Amino acid sequence: MKDYIEERAVEIAYYIIENKATVRQTAKAFGVSKSTIHIVVTKENG
Repeated sequence: MKDYIEERAVEIAYYIIENKATVRQTAKAFGVSKSTIHIVVTKENG
């Protein structure tokens, strides 16, 4: 499960960087809430 979480965090981070996307745009692209995006990219995976 931890591997999946890390993979998702990296995928979201790449999306934000590559597209210069906001949290709101990223949430829409991934079909999740803004809160979820914020948690994924700010929480330590450990």
